[in-house]
Amino acid sequence: MWRTGQSRSVVDEQCGVPRFDPRGPDLVYAALADHIVARVLAGDLVPGARLRAERDLAEEYGVAYMTVRRAMQVLRERGVVVTVHGKGTFIAQDARQNVHKNEE
Repeated sequence: MWRTGQSRSVVDEQCGVPRFDPRGPDLVYAALADHIVARVLAGDLVPGARLRAERDLAEEYGVAYMTVRRAMQVLRERGVVVTVHGKGTFIAQDARQNVHKNEE
């Protein structure tokens, strides 16, 4: 069992992206969406990569399932991920370009 505040993802340390902290000042779903974007920009999540199921991500990051669902909605709106019914959620082929376009 993970202790409160302990990162559930070791991938973050390996790719150089700071650990996700749900106790930060931002809305948790927005912070999670930003964290996934940072992983895309760092090359840890590449276009076409399948994300884990939302319930698994909720457990990994220590947040509520609905928090992950809202973060995925934001990422879909930003063009970072695409969801294929019955298949899963994937990093969009043009995710990096969409991130930079949204920053403008």
